[in-house]
Amino acid sequence: MEEIKLTKLASCAGCGAKVGAGVLAKLLDGIRVHRDPNLLVGFDKSDDASVYRISEDLALVQTVDFFPPIDDDPYTFGQIAATNALSDIYAMGGEPKLALNIMAVPESLPKEAVQELLRGGYDKVYEAGAIITGGHSILDDEPKYGLSVTGFVHPQKLLTNSGAQAGDVLFLTKPLGIGALTTAAKAQLLTPKATALAKSLMTTLNKAARDAMVRFRTHACTDVTGFGLLGHALEMAQGSNLSLELDTSKIDLIPAALEFARMGILPAGLYRNRDFAEAHVDGGAVELAVQDLLYDPQTSGGLLIAVHPHDADALEKALRGAVPSAQRIGVMRPYAGGKRIFLR
Repeated sequence: MEEIKLTKLASCAGCGAKVGAGVLAKLLDGIRVHRDPNLLVGFDKSDDASVYRISEDLALVQTVDFFPPIDDDPYTFGQIAATNALSDIYAMGGEPKLALNIMAVPESLPKEAVQELLRGGYDKVYEAGAIITGGHSILDDEPKYGLSVTGFVHPQKLLTNSGAQAGDVLFLTKPLGIGALTTAAKAQLLTPKATALAKSLMTTLNKAARDAMVRFRTHACTDVTGFGLLGHALEMAQGSNLSLELDTSKIDLIPAALEFARMGILPAGLYRNRDFAEAHVDGGAVELAVQDLLYDPQTSGGLLIAVHPHDADALEKALRGAVPSAQRIGVMRPYAGGKRIFLR
């Protein structure tokens, strides 16, 4: 077990392996979408999960998420992958209830390592108040793990990333920079303190953020993962036909990650995210390294929440102490053409 280096078995790590948003849109283009009046959210949207109405007061929320190892320890990898998958349900305002394992492992991986990986996933799912009921596994030279998760939400209370309204205040619930940290970790440049911080953030459920936001007039939400803050913010702006302003001085950037960004130690996924979103962003006079971290692919990142301005103070109070970092980072504005995101 001590000899295992899971990250050495993968060409990329965590959500950094995600297909870029621009590429994904092209892959889905032209695929026929079948209509069903009970399908409230489908794959033709850029949302975190699908939502299907079962009755007037119950809808099914479904998602799937998996990726290659982002940590050498199998148990920690299992925790991170499960936390990340559960986040999609929380972003829709739902509560996770059932989960299925999705796993690919090399035949040479010791049984004990596989068991620890699964135990990490089980522990996080149970912490979320859900249960794992089965799954599917295959043999593969590159290990991968994740979950298919089913949750529930009231059809009138579900949240999408396209429901924001002009004037809404934007909150973010975890600091940014995980992609830069995991890239540095691969080069063995990360301090024990920074390593511990990264693991803590990636294994923190977004349950508390979800529980807080559903108490207020939240109009839109998405979890910030592989497309980075600006990629997911752009999807929210486009889906809501709005623009948004971000106050970068209010965004919590992990200090070590900012240091690595200034050194040019950045993940490949960041450049894919920049290619997708940069044409829609007015960077103003914001430092390049800071902008880099706004494109940084996050693994198991926080929630980006758009809430009615009259509820912003109350939500901020509810988030403080409940989430890793309660950040009031910007505001939604009417769209007047041209750029969608303005940094200051």
